[in-house]
Amino acid sequence: MRDVESLPRATRDSRLATLRSYIVGGAVRDGLLGLPVQDRDHVVVGATPEAMVALGFRPVGRDFPVFLHPDSGEEYALARTERKTARGYKGFAVHAAADVTLEQDLLRRDLTINAMALAPDGSLIDPYGGRADLERRVFRHVSAAFAEDPVRILRVARFAARFGAGDTRFELAPETLALMQAMVAAGEVDALVPERVWQELARGLMEASPSRMFRMLRACGALARLLPELDRLFGVPQPAQHHPEIDTGEHVMRVIDAAARQGLGLPARVAALLHDLGKGATPREFWPKHHGHEGRGVELVRGLCERLRAPLECRDLAMLVARDHGNAHRALELRPATLLELLQRTDALRRPERFEDFLAACAADFHGREGHEARPYPQAEHLRRALGAARRVDAGAIAQGVEPAAIAQAIAQARIAAIAAALQS
Repeated sequence: MRDVESLPRATRDSRLATLRSYIVGGAVRDGLLGLPVQDRDHVVVGATPEAMVALGFRPVGRDFPVFLHPDSGEEYALARTERKTARGYKGFAVHAAADVTLEQDLLRRDLTINAMALAPDGSLIDPYGGRADLERRVFRHVSAAFAEDPVRILRVARFAARFGAGDTRFELAPETLALMQAMVAAGEVDALVPERVWQELARGLMEASPSRMFRMLRACGALARLLPELDRLFGVPQPAQHHPEIDTGEHVMRVIDAAARQGLGLPARVAALLHDLGKGATPREFWPKHHGHEGRGVELVRGLCERLRAPLECRDLAMLVARDHGNAHRALELRPATLLELLQRTDALRRPERFEDFLAACAADFHGREGHEARPYPQAEHLRRALGAARRVDAGAIAQGVEPAAIAQAIAQARIAAIAAALQS
């Protein structure tokens, strides 16, 4: 077969033009909503893998035939159907062949709003009512095949976090919620691998309304299976000095939305999500006080992050915030020596950038309290001033003038004095 790259450009373009390809999925959905279209996916009908390669497409799919366009680099997948063969999200047999129709391909998709296509002439192909559900702002499954893939529970919850505010706020169709609940009851989410759970949770946390993801997971019962440490916070009362009219789970939902409003990065949002896990382990007889919850929380955070195989930077920051967010809130009351201890425990002297993430997560916790959304959080600047003063101390010069056994104490005393002076000025 003649190499497609050696063909005249006009000949190659004419052959590419013979493809029966359609733009599908999120690009169609977002275009109809008037949102920016980031990536365009294409489905090709009536072709074979050999024909795609002959046209210059580069195969990249592992589980089913996906190809990169020789010019644009966009993804083109052969139309396919799927048949459930085992539990979990990998238990599928894929059939991709020239006889699969566009409607059959769209039928296997998760939601009606993702099961639309655009033809080359710009006409909309909408066999399952996706445009009507877009207008009604409803998430609705396309078919009963939705129940075959537990990842779809996570995806729909993530979409809730993305489309969670203003004119683009979507609600879940009651029949889709019932189907998701049945999937959880059947144990489908238990087959999800940790890496995929983390991937979807991390993406949902970075959306504009992350609390909606976790509320939806809780509504269908998946939160108790995937993040039981977080789920058990709902119903646990807050301490009286906070806002006892809502429980700890509701408080955490406010905190992660505050973190989103602040535009925090993923590690800080994870820390905001997990900072109060220790309250879920407080014996009921000690409610609403949660003395010692910070220490309990550290180990719960560690276990959850290791179970989901979260990145170390997310785990470590979340552990710091779980242990010391209360001390950060009390920073204005702490003595210089105690402030130095806090700076040392959080490794702020060596890692000031991470300490900024620590402060941001603590501020999100503060702003997650009812009535505190717009209030200042002076503790952050107070701690920054203390850190700046401690870091300006010339530890090397001090070390040269004292006995080796006394170096650490001398440096600490110099830093305490510097912090005291800086905070009095």
